[in-house]
Amino acid sequence: MTRIDELLARGAAGAEALVHGSERVTYAELSALADAAAARFVREGVRANDRVALWGPKSVPLVAALFGAWRAGAVAVPVNPVLKPAQVAHILADSEAALLVASAERLALMEGAMGRARPCPLPAPASRPEPSLAAEGRATDFPLPSGERVAGPEAKGGEGTSNALAAILYTSGSTGRPKGVMLSHRNLTLAADSVAAYQKLQPDDRALAVLPLSFDAGLSVLTSALHAGGTCVLLDYLLPRDVLRVAGRERITTLPGVPPLFVQLAEVPWPADLALRRITVTGGRMPPPLTARLRELAPAADIYLMYGLTEAFRSLYLDPAEVAARPTSVGGPIPHAEVLIVRPDGTPCAPDEPGELVHCGPLVAQGYWRDPDRTAERFRPAPPHALHQGPAVWSGDTLRRDALGYHYFVGRRDEQIKTSGLRVSPTEIEEAAVATGAVAEAVAIGVPDERLGEAILLVVRAAGVLDDTTAEAQLRAGLAAALPSYMHPGRIAWRAELPRNPNGKIDRAGVRAEVLA
Repeated sequence: MTRIDELLARGAAGAEALVHGSERVTYAELSALADAAAARFVREGVRANDRVALWGPKSVPLVAALFGAWRAGAVAVPVNPVLKPAQVAHILADSEAALLVASAERLALMEGAMGRARPCPLPAPASRPEPSLAAEGRATDFPLPSGERVAGPEAKGGEGTSNALAAILYTSGSTGRPKGVMLSHRNLTLAADSVAAYQKLQPDDRALAVLPLSFDAGLSVLTSALHAGGTCVLLDYLLPRDVLRVAGRERITTLPGVPPLFVQLAEVPWPADLALRRITVTGGRMPPPLTARLRELAPAADIYLMYGLTEAFRSLYLDPAEVAARPTSVGGPIPHAEVLIVRPDGTPCAPDEPGELVHCGPLVAQGYWRDPDRTAERFRPAPPHALHQGPAVWSGDTLRRDALGYHYFVGRRDEQIKTSGLRVSPTEIEEAAVATGAVAEAVAIGVPDERLGEAILLVVRAAGVLDDTTAEAQLRAGLAAALPSYMHPGRIAWRAELPRNPNGKIDRAGVRAEVLA
């Protein structure tokens, strides 16, 4: 493949490509819908490399519009459906989108804030899905003439190469304005190939798409399922029970998610007849007790622990056969990735020596959209000893690699706490807290302290089985047994819930702002 829209030819024409509620669409039908969407965009004046923004809950028409944008030679800009109009306005202005594809209701919210973007309405829903599964109605058809196709290279603007820009994914922007990561067709096609290969996806696999398509991991669920010729089941859920109910009803074999979702899923009963073959985890560290709980709940499923960053899609995965023996590892490089652990001068680290992760190879993105300064800071030449020379992603994350080649996440440079002159990884404190069994989730942050430089504040959500007094006693006893005294939190703040960012991860910046307000 040279273009990501060629995925629609990967499956058998009559095989199921997408499922949404009661709606089922074959590969041939999805391809025809994408052709119709592309023709509509071309009639609307979309030209080669124009940006087409797509804002709404997951649906068949939205996926058709996504592939239609690619077939029209445009650059897709998926926008997280939970973002507010002011945030959407920033993305429209920054990307200079030519078109905003959204429901009529959402377009009305953007009146006066569209910038240069023209509205392209998705249809009003013809029917409502199950109320407990989504807050919005589900569009059932893209309002375009059936059978209309895009003809000739001029519709794709003559951009047939794999290095053409395909998508701009805006990061969640926990600090400052979100920045757009530029992904080429080659980035996306190789990413889909990589995931399908190491997760051993087959045409009879059925993936549940619960993550937003604006999130690189969420988009990957869709593209890797289609790459394998399998089925992608779209779901915008409200309750964790909905995820398991749909997983049972649709005979889901691949359940992807971020750790906070699996924390919620581990707290509710699981059906005994799930068809799960694999559980895939990205977007943060998985506490070993939670991984062990998932192995109990789904003993037949392989668990994939992964590490990645939007700027390089994904870097590492742990072979499921090693999860029991190495539950804190994120494994080795995924296919098409070269991963190095280096010192500040770029020389390779020794085994078990912490250093910065540098990702090299063809999965490296093209930089940040119209932001040369931040691009130059993160996308720098690969170290001299790299096999893949050229631009590499210098992650800013600290990892170590043991003598056998297994990688372990240590911490993010901008999240380290410096207390009593010592650098402390918040991740180590958080994992120790969860391991006590007293809390389900934890965030450690440094707060100014005249004596220590920074004191450690631990913000936690209780596991739900103990009162706060008993839980805090258990938590402090467990931390005292597991960590040296300088890593003990000076204060513990208990919360009923922790804030999430639009991709479902814990919003660390939100936690900090809330406790320091």
